[in-house]
Order: sequence, then C-alpha cells, then structure tokens
Amino acid sequence: MLVNAKVGAIVFFVGVLDRSVAFYRDTLGLPVAELEGHDGPFALAELGDLSLVFIQRPAKAGDSPVVVFSLDGGIDDYAEALAGKGVEIVVPVSEAPDGGLTLDFLDPDGNVLSLYQPQGAPRGRAG
Repeated sequence: MLVNAKVGAIVFFVGVLDRSVAFYRDTLGLPVAELEGHDGPFALAELGDLSLVFIQRPAKAGDSPVVVFSLDGGIDDYAEALAGKGVEIVVPVSEAPDGGLTLDFLDPDGNVLSLYQPQGAPRGRAG
C-alpha cells in the first residue's frame, strides 16, 4: 500500500522547544529553523529528503518520535484503505502545522505512524 511512499519526516514531541532547538542546532550542528504554524511554534531541520520536526507537546517516553510517510496526494484514499484493513486511526485526516494534511494511525504494537501530504496535493480520487 505504501510502496511508493517514502519516509519524509520524523516528528519529535518535546517538552521545551527552545531547549530542543538549541540541542539539535548548537550541539549537533543541524540546520534547525523555528517556524510558526497554525497551532503555534514548531521547529524544522531539513536533512536532504528527510525532515526532523519538533513540536512542543506533553508526551511520555515512547510517544515520540513518530515516523511520517510522505505522499504525493490521495490521503483520503489511504485513510479509507487503512480503515478497511482494520487499522486503528488515532487522528483522522487533519491539517498539519504547515497547511498540508496528516493522518495518524497505530501499528499492532501501538506505535504511532503518520501519513503526510503537502498543501495543495489532491486529497483523493475525487481531488
């Protein structure tokens, strides 16, 4: 089903955004930018085709990181297919911080996986 998708992002839920930005930028030397999303600030590090996304949000150990599969479009079709296979969807298709669309679901061990498509991509067969 996801054979044409790629891992496009890894999302970290962090306790203090500034502390995480300083660590990944200053300690590890990654190019981290602080941005403003519709839900508030977040940070982004672009590493080739992979993005590291840092969102300040309470989380317990094991809630993060979240592996995100990037799609060119059709997120509604993927949501329907996952539900049809009995996959538990924990966050239905909704707006991502950058205006794209995202969907979170669980693997059999309860790990959160996510699908993401950029803003303006077609949602499904009907567009």
